[in-house]
Amino acid sequence: MSSSLVAIRAAVRPYLEKLEAGDKVIVAVSGGADSLALAYAISSECPKLAINFSAVTINHQLQDGATKQALAVVEQMKTISVDCEIISVDVEITEGLEASARKARYGALAKLEADAIFLGHTHNDQAESVLLGLARGSGTRSLAGMADVNGKYIRPFLAITREQTEAACNEIGLSPWHDPHNKDEQFARVRVRTNALPNLEKNIGPGIADALVRSAQLLRDDADALDQWAEREIASLDLMDLDCERLGALPRAIRSRIVRRAIYATGAPSGTLTAEHISVIEALICAWKGQGPANLPGGVKVERISGRLSLSRHQP
Repeated sequence: MSSSLVAIRAAVRPYLEKLEAGDKVIVAVSGGADSLALAYAISSECPKLAINFSAVTINHQLQDGATKQALAVVEQMKTISVDCEIISVDVEITEGLEASARKARYGALAKLEADAIFLGHTHNDQAESVLLGLARGSGTRSLAGMADVNGKYIRPFLAITREQTEAACNEIGLSPWHDPHNKDEQFARVRVRTNALPNLEKNIGPGIADALVRSAQLLRDDADALDQWAEREIASLDLMDLDCERLGALPRAIRSRIVRRAIYATGAPSGTLTAEHISVIEALICAWKGQGPANLPGGVKVERISGRLSLSRHQP
């Protein structure tokens, strides 16, 4: 057995060993090298643990031949004795093609009855995510990249490279699909993959991807600690009526987490708050000069009244 096959099987084993006999595991397979290698590794390890295993492939119906490709994934899964279901989704383009497809994909996966859903994101994907977060000026949580475990979603390949998954597929005899979107430079992630990271490796030195992934793990540890601190504070607060003096005494990293939680709890749609929105609320707390209320997404209004931060929502 080659080093690549040993590595991918070793990567999934600790996650599977935490499950119980009889549990149901699903792997999401796009047909690319990463998810094909993941399906093989899990199918090799599950029987000895008495874990039920199957695969799904999501047909986004966005490209000519998408259904044909989904059927090809099913056939490839048959060669390694894995049952695979095709799930077709309708992608509503609301926030860019990439983000909209991702939203539709995770919406479909969330409906599956499974104890764990394995995803094939690799070390390369993690490095790309961190670099994209830096480019956007994102906060600590975004720069922390993807978690290896997030609820029922498991990403066991975050220490496995794309080169290893490709080598594994070659040895197994699986034929990866090369998504044309992965070469389309209208997508920021493609530009990072094909231009930014190679140029950084060339001009700064090798090991940039490794450094980004290490930084992500350190930042994830910090973000987890800050989240826990914020949760302790939130447990004793009324999020609709916050004391500005108490908030002002907290570190900004904790205060901003409390403010975000309060605004979302009031009714702002998930993911709509920007750094600019939080800065306006920060000024109400720590730079009060009599400014009026802040109107935020979802009809949420935040105003300072008698030293307190009052949150309400306008119902259209």
